[in-house]
Amino acid sequence: MALQYSILLLFLTSFLAACSISSASVQDPELVVHEVHRSINASRRNLGYFTCGTGNPIDDCWRCDPNWERNRQRLADCAIGFGKDAIGGKNGRIYVVSDSGDDDPVNPRPGTLRHAVIQNEPLWIIFKRDMVIQLKEELVMNSFKTIDGRGASVHVSGGACITIHYASNIIIHGIHIHDCKPGPSAIIRDSPNHAGHWTQSDGDGVSIFASRHIWVDHCSLSNCQDGLIDAIHGSTAITISNNYFTHHDKVMLLGHSDEYTQDKDMQATIAFNHFGEGLVQRMPRCRHGYFHVVNNDYTHWEMYAIGGGGSPHNNNPGKPRFKKEVTKHEDAPESEWRRWNWRSEGDLFLNGAYFRQTGAGASSSYARASSLSARPSSLVGSITVTSGVLSCKRGSHC
Repeated sequence: MALQYSILLLFLTSFLAACSISSASVQDPELVVHEVHRSINASRRNLGYFTCGTGNPIDDCWRCDPNWERNRQRLADCAIGFGKDAIGGKNGRIYVVSDSGDDDPVNPRPGTLRHAVIQNEPLWIIFKRDMVIQLKEELVMNSFKTIDGRGASVHVSGGACITIHYASNIIIHGIHIHDCKPGPSAIIRDSPNHAGHWTQSDGDGVSIFASRHIWVDHCSLSNCQDGLIDAIHGSTAITISNNYFTHHDKVMLLGHSDEYTQDKDMQATIAFNHFGEGLVQRMPRCRHGYFHVVNNDYTHWEMYAIGGGGSPHNNNPGKPRFKKEVTKHEDAPESEWRRWNWRSEGDLFLNGAYFRQTGAGASSSYARASSLSARPSSLVGSITVTSGVLSCKRGSHC
């Protein structure tokens, strides 16, 4: 029961369809998609030259380096897609987390993950040893931070988890995030000079709220109270790549609600992820904005893979397997979703899986972007086989 494909979604409300995207910070989606596919094809051509090459352009940017530990910040140059400019803590100092405790969210101890993420300066955060971090309250991140779990087995689990709130330039790489629960209403410090009252959190693994330039890569996520990764309230410039998702119902929400049109400028790339066993729906569910979902591997999906709201345009090349419809038109009558532009290209459908083509066609810009080829569906398994947290040893490539 697998689904391997590249999918391009341009989700437009009637308001956005009638108006151009006005924000000066919005990237040209056609150019970004072209660059993603150019990098995929370049990595594929280089497979014969790199003994550790995978054809995955993100991994091939840094994983061939046996000295990755001394060159950790090289990772910041390797993102693709809409979140490619997320630099995290690049050029900042290395902060070593040595204490797994989280006793005081208002005055966190130096050496803890919470103390690291609230600092005002750029930081590249690593871990001294394997650890399980059970957060007392949600971990509210400050801008220009990288959480880099390479070289240690790091679990954030059993309590509240990670919140990116009105922040920018965040990289989260190489950690396990699971069994997250809602955090109670509490006072939480979010910078050295500010602590404030936060209402109860939802229990997301990673909650992205009104934030931009965010990259979540090579994490393993499962079994949280709400979503595994949710991005809402005007968040944009996001890449979610190389992650392993398992055992969860509503996996990923991109866009707060059909009525929240401030999400019209949201742009996100979902690439090279493995949506594994025990997942039900929302891989992702997309609303307003522009979403490029490319070369992901879906296994054992129970209800649907891709969900849409608003008035979406959707193009899908890939390899679905399972006797169900791949997509779901959420919260809309057939008279409405019949007008949405959903397209499937290059799919290999197995065991009765099907993709319902709807709509009269797409804009010329959308059509040009969707005509680009991702890696063939038969090869998607090879570039997602190492999704999730990597086992990285000193002196050898990951």
